[in-house]
Amino acid sequence: MGYAIQWLRSLAFIIVMYIGMPIYALLFLPWTLFSPHGAVAACHAYSRYVKWLAGWMVGLHCEVRGTPPTDQVLVAAKHQSFLDIIMIFDAIPHGKFIMKQILLFAPILGQYAYRLGCVPVNRGKRGKAIAKMLADVKKGEALPGQLVIYSQGTRLAPGVKRPYKIGTAVLYEQMGTDCYPVATNAGVFWPRHGIYRQPGTAVVEFLPPIPAGLSKEEFLERLEREVEAASDALLEEAGFVRPAEAQ
Repeated sequence: MGYAIQWLRSLAFIIVMYIGMPIYALLFLPWTLFSPHGAVAACHAYSRYVKWLAGWMVGLHCEVRGTPPTDQVLVAAKHQSFLDIIMIFDAIPHGKFIMKQILLFAPILGQYAYRLGCVPVNRGKRGKAIAKMLADVKKGEALPGQLVIYSQGTRLAPGVKRPYKIGTAVLYEQMGTDCYPVATNAGVFWPRHGIYRQPGTAVVEFLPPIPAGLSKEEFLERLEREVEAASDALLEEAGFVRPAEAQ
């Protein structure tokens, strides 16, 4: 019975969450049309709305640990859930995500991503997109901010391992800035697929920055080691049991 009630609460939460998306988009549309600051404000407001809803509707609370960056840096994050996107974005002043180009055609999401300065890429053409973004920032055509990349390239279920892609290291070298690794356990509570949302406390943790200037190989090894270790610790804290350990 308890599971069924939580499932129904989760369904209601999802419905209300997505109803709120076009409402926030329309409320902030006039500002957004004139300035990208409007898009940033809209997405921060919506992120806080979703976190507030999750807290009282399904008992899912959000916690940010560490020190989120405020200057123009690279953020390389673990990706398990739509929730970690919301939490990371709300924790930093102006997040811009590396995203699949097809998402630009998604209603509302695509238009706001464009105004935020997110970087849409096709497979194999990321370098050109990043170079243009950096050039636009230098010319003052784009707002500076924190560029967020998911180093494994996609959402992964908690406990699943996948190599970190070299593109993150290339971007780190090209930008010449510090990189903030980010760990999470959000997928334990808000899975990639399905309706059920588990009550508890989802965490994103901003780890100490990796300084600019390392070789690509050294950077990528350090990034993977630190993010995976911190994410594993957060999973254990959340009570997650890997399938192999449950046998």
